[in-house]
Amino acid sequence: MNPPPGTTSAARIRRRDAMRQLLQGYHLRDSVSLAPRAPIGDALAAGTQAAVAALIVLPLALLSPWPHLVGFASLGALVALFARFAPAAQRRAQMLRVALLQVGSVAAMSMAAWLGLGLELQLLVLALLCGVFFLACEAGRFGAPGPLIFVFAASASMSPALSTTQLLERIAVTAVAALVAWLVCALSDPARRRRLTMASPAPGAPAQWRFVLGRIIVGTAAAAFVTHAAGAAYPGWAAMGALAVLQATRLHFGLQRALQRVVGTAIGALLVGCLLAMQPSAWTIIGVLALIQVATELVIGRNYAIGQVLVTPMALLMTALAAPTAAGSGMVAERVVDTIAGAVIGLTVLVLLSSERDRLHLQLHHSEQTSGRH
Repeated sequence: MNPPPGTTSAARIRRRDAMRQLLQGYHLRDSVSLAPRAPIGDALAAGTQAAVAALIVLPLALLSPWPHLVGFASLGALVALFARFAPAAQRRAQMLRVALLQVGSVAAMSMAAWLGLGLELQLLVLALLCGVFFLACEAGRFGAPGPLIFVFAASASMSPALSTTQLLERIAVTAVAALVAWLVCALSDPARRRRLTMASPAPGAPAQWRFVLGRIIVGTAAAAFVTHAAGAAYPGWAAMGALAVLQATRLHFGLQRALQRVVGTAIGALLVGCLLAMQPSAWTIIGVLALIQVATELVIGRNYAIGQVLVTPMALLMTALAAPTAAGSGMVAERVVDTIAGAVIGLTVLVLLSSERDRLHLQLHHSEQTSGRH
């Protein structure tokens, strides 16, 4: 690939040049653009399936002898979000693999706590899991919502210490909830009106995977440790913010994802902060979560920022269910701060560890955008 006339060669495109190009105003315009709307019937059906799964497993968890495990029930139910538009047979197989990954994420981090690993070592495990889940999603072509769901589950499983009974309870509840979600989707899929094949990303070369993998591990670890050193109660949220940026296939896509995640998270956090200020009951939270599941599916494909406006309340309300005493303005504010920190650190690492090919793609994109002005 040769650069167009007037551009620098790949070898001469420095990281400072890339950073300067990322500061151009047209990136903000691109970050607010809207993708074509998915068929409303399909989106509504997918959202309803996820909502029904939540409405089954969360009340059962609250009414069971283990209501303190409702957060892990909600994590298991999240497998309903995957392969939403895949044909029924393909979706069943995909969701089983996703369920194994989700249960595995809870088991891996819970075992780290059970083994007595300190928080710093658990954060290192979390960063490694970010890389593992990225590779799993690439190899399995799971599509959206991608590795962030598994990292969210792993982050929620971090704890100072854990007994053998607590370890087994967490794994069992997550697995049962994932199975219920799988059954809900398997039984209701034949009723869906359309059969759209899920758009799966083309697998990249293993060498490219290894390069992105190293970047993800470094960036998520940096975000987690920096926010932990600053006193954050949920440094895993910063790792998630960094991962959302670092898995981008292009530098300018990473910037757009950073802007969208920060803006969407800030608005979503403000909304959920108003709700939590009213001290809603667990049953009210479950009802709101179900509504959010449906609403999210209707907008998530249009723009990532709009999706985050709803995904953020979902994550915070699930956290509030799992730890009611922690729910409050402090948790909401930290979600925003950690997201900003993670996005900034992730973008910085994305540029610092960029390849010449990455910077050449950015230069070509910059040339296309600026030439269109004249």
